[in-house]
Amino acid sequence: MQKKLNIGSGKDYKKDYVNLDWNARYKVDVSHDLDEFPYPFKDNEFDEVYAAHILEHIEDLTRTLKEIERILKPGGILHIRVPHFSNGYGYSDLSHKRFFGWNSFEGFVNGYLNVDMNFEIVMKRYNFVAYGWKKLNKMVSWIFNSLIPPKYYERFLCWILPVGEIELKMRKRK
Repeated sequence: MQKKLNIGSGKDYKKDYVNLDWNARYKVDVSHDLDEFPYPFKDNEFDEVYAAHILEHIEDLTRTLKEIERILKPGGILHIRVPHFSNGYGYSDLSHKRFFGWNSFEGFVNGYLNVDMNFEIVMKRYNFVAYGWKKLNKMVSWIFNSLIPPKYYERFLCWILPVGEIELKMRKRK
């Protein structure tokens, strides 16, 4: 059976995951501040780490990703969801420390940030997020991901029709 971790779980308690959050108001399996290192897990412990809308809140993104790399098994998946910089709602949350663009994680996997990370990006997409509009979300997300090149979208269109988030999966290389 695969072992999965949901970091920064908050209200999103996931069955069959180890749910980690620092906030005592939420149901968690492990209480820990993600800005404190090391995390309370063994090396190569998890097959999957799910990080939905938490990486924009942490202080040191590089150190956090290195710590996730440490606890993820070789071949394991880091599943990330982060706000796109065009997401206007993201600016309302004053605890956000950063926003993300299409190529934000490329520097970590391609080495041009002088960081040695052992990940490869295996999936990346925009998710249009209009609450309560599932069919519209699917259609617009499909258009963004299938018909519009990311460079063109971020340069010319993102402020006209903003997306909510970027979702990506990175695999830890062997």
